[in-house]
Amino acid sequence: MRLTYIEHACVFLEGTRRVLIDPYVLNKTLPGDPDLVVVTHGHFDHLGETLRLARPTVTTNEIAKELAQRGLSAEGINAGGGVEVDGVRVTMTQAVHSHALEIDGERLPGGDAAGMVVEMDGVTVYHAGDTALFSDMKTIGALYSPDVALLPIGGRFTMDPAAAMCAARWVGAPLVVPIHYNTWPPIVQDPVPFKEALERTTDIRVAVLAPGESVEVGER
Repeated sequence: MRLTYIEHACVFLEGTRRVLIDPYVLNKTLPGDPDLVVVTHGHFDHLGETLRLARPTVTTNEIAKELAQRGLSAEGINAGGGVEVDGVRVTMTQAVHSHALEIDGERLPGGDAAGMVVEMDGVTVYHAGDTALFSDMKTIGALYSPDVALLPIGGRFTMDPAAAMCAARWVGAPLVVPIHYNTWPPIVQDPVPFKEALERTTDIRVAVLAPGESVEVGER
């Protein structure tokens, strides 16, 4: 599977299917034509271009209902549950974060923020969404054994690099990709010390990707 970091928390997975997670980019330019969109929560910088893309979407139950009312094909899931869409399995996990559905200038109830586990072609990707550190990340690691963990490091609105180092150890994925940083001044972080410290103290590899850069992800 090819994993491309688009920007902010947006990641593109390419295998037998093309999966776009949290499709927010500042210039609204997104890659290719995804087969499936996955949305962790309804804040504007994660819902992003979901409506404009008009592709089948998997998201939280409350967001899915609102998107369906607006004509989108949306599958809703809730914590611990999941759905398979055309060979792609998506499971919702806990995330510790505030939440509202921000759409067309409205703020609507959006249920809980989430992380998402995406399984395709034998590869498991854990996108933590926006979250603080929480101890059940150990359970996520034990249950799903992800091959790669996408972890926010920006601080202020999510974990910072120190907390993300703990999260990486608890999740236990052999590859970590930092996300949700350097988009705006309040979340500016240098990912290099995070990479160096985690690789020095664990067997985990950290891929620091500039927007548009990719990494190949295989099974454990």
